[in-house]
Amino acid sequence: MRRFSLWLRGKPLVADSILAFGLLLLDLTGLGESREKVVYLVIGGLLPIPVAFRRAYPRAMSALMLLLALSTSAVNYLLDDHASHPALLALGIMLYTLVAYVGRREGLLLLVGLAVESTVSVLLLDQPVPSTVAFISLFYALCWTLAEFNGARHAYDSEVAARLAVADYDRERRTHEAVAMERTRIARELHDVVAHAVSVMIVQSDGARYALRRDPDVAEQAMATVAATGREALRELRRTVALLRTDHAPDSLPQHGTAGLAELVEMMRGTGLAVDTELTGGLDGIAPEVSLGVHRIIQESLTNTLRHAGPHPKAWVRVRRRDADVLVEVTDSGGVPVHGPPGSPIEGSGMGLVGMRERIAVLGGTLETGRMPDGAWLVRATIPLEPGPSD
Repeated sequence: MRRFSLWLRGKPLVADSILAFGLLLLDLTGLGESREKVVYLVIGGLLPIPVAFRRAYPRAMSALMLLLALSTSAVNYLLDDHASHPALLALGIMLYTLVAYVGRREGLLLLVGLAVESTVSVLLLDQPVPSTVAFISLFYALCWTLAEFNGARHAYDSEVAARLAVADYDRERRTHEAVAMERTRIARELHDVVAHAVSVMIVQSDGARYALRRDPDVAEQAMATVAATGREALRELRRTVALLRTDHAPDSLPQHGTAGLAELVEMMRGTGLAVDTELTGGLDGIAPEVSLGVHRIIQESLTNTLRHAGPHPKAWVRVRRRDADVLVEVTDSGGVPVHGPPGSPIEGSGMGLVGMRERIAVLGGTLETGRMPDGAWLVRATIPLEPGPSD
């Protein structure tokens, strides 16, 4: 029975048709009092029809129901037939429908029409005034009250449904944003690992190719650097992928520190890039994500210097640990890159600076990049020791 009730909720026309059929059966109980049984049956068959379509066309069906009621009173008066039609209870049902599903204004208009219809019925059919008025008033008041109650419930259900829809949309939007952020994080990490190694390997490979016949020892050293860089990149890539596969905690990030910076600088020097470093305050013991951020900023800056700073590039790395943050400054020798190997600029994707800005933004720091008046390129980053998202 409960399943049938739930099914009817989604089929208003079926439910209202069942209600109309019930009114038709109820109206047949007054057939014995009528003198004109054929007319009574015709009227009794017409009165329930608006109820079947009351929710599909509430205004039109209410007007039709009121017209049928007035016509019934007029026909009974002309035929001098005082038999009652129980199906006229549909007037209260239509009042309920208008108030609950359309609004109070339409309900008031129908109520005025019902008052006129009741007055006409009492006058034409000589019905007892006190009892008839009392019954009609009580019946219509009950219908209005039920409509107000159910209307408030429908409004509440609609509001809950709207809030659930908004919540579902917000949840879906947050899911998409989380996926986009994760994709950005993965892309940034892979770029930092792969782009640096590939750039070094390209520079060394070009140098080895041109030195192969003239100076085999230099070529061999360059290829050794290529192999070492490749192995280091593979280790870093495996470690990065392993971290990206899990929701790792911050303390599971690699702690690069001073030793990691020294290893990075030494590797870049092996490629022919002259690097001068100045470290103040130390990088050991700071938060792993800050340490990784410092390492990646310096790595990307030196890689860009190797790509674009000409045949004899040089860079100055200054790292200063202060009370509340770490200041990183990387300046290169600038100049006009020459074309043609060795030393020709390597074309990049343009995502290096974007990746640095994204990383600094995640850590809640600031990043400044640009060309100095003397032609040198400067990267200056400030990273808080207690990282947090920027405003």
